[in-house]
Amino acid sequence: MSAQIIDGKAVSASLRQAIKAETAQLSASGTTPGLAVILVGDDPASHVYVNNKKKGCAEVGFYSEVYELPASTTQQELLALVEKLNKQENIHGILVQSPLPKHLDEEAVVLAIDPNKDVDAFHPVNVGHIMIGDYRFLPCTPAGIMELLKAVDIDPKGKECVVIGRCNIVGKPMAMLLLHAHGTVTICHSRTKDLAEVTRRADILVSAVGKAGFVTADMVKPGAVVIDVGMNRNAQNKLCGDVDFEAVKEVAGYITPVPGGVGPMTITMLLRNTLTAAKNV
Repeated sequence: MSAQIIDGKAVSASLRQAIKAETAQLSASGTTPGLAVILVGDDPASHVYVNNKKKGCAEVGFYSEVYELPASTTQQELLALVEKLNKQENIHGILVQSPLPKHLDEEAVVLAIDPNKDVDAFHPVNVGHIMIGDYRFLPCTPAGIMELLKAVDIDPKGKECVVIGRCNIVGKPMAMLLLHAHGTVTICHSRTKDLAEVTRRADILVSAVGKAGFVTADMVKPGAVVIDVGMNRNAQNKLCGDVDFEAVKEVAGYITPVPGGVGPMTITMLLRNTLTAAKNV
């Protein structure tokens, strides 16, 4: 029997309704959540993301500012803009779209953002809060994945959870959130030996490696929950995930599609973080 599809679009739409209702209440009491997005250079994918963030803000009733800066922007100019937004009272969240042009120091930019406005949760202060389980914001993609699990009544408690990928944006924080939810967590990466043997133990398998079709059916335990974070292009230039969807859905119990699974959740969680920041002022 085929796996149940976890519909990220539907889960995201219902969460946005809740965010919209809460935003209306907050605005009525005098505070409209404000998000500033900074885009440097002309990366086409980044333009699409920024546009979606702008639309998301409009949909839930946020105030938003978008700064599209030329690729020639200096580190000094970028840091000056971040500093200005740190002080701006009607902006509660600041997001600098990644990747930045090579000559800019991304780490210095993240450090410059006020941790209370760091709605991506990349600042070391927020990363530390996540580590100890006392957090204001969560990184958007892992937070979205936890909401998807909740939507289909999957509780990680006591389950074997395997995360493929150890990046700071998805892999590491994802492992921490599953751990906070009492899962038993293994992080795998390019140097893991006998990867398939490890992934076959997983009740919940999260793949964030960025390689099309990387997770095959023989790597999945029958009935497992498979969460696909990958956003790749296959040989036909078609958008696909890390998981060989057609084959794996015949083995898994639950699976997220690409597109329409984890993707829609990421911007929704960004909106939720911005709302949280506005409420904490």
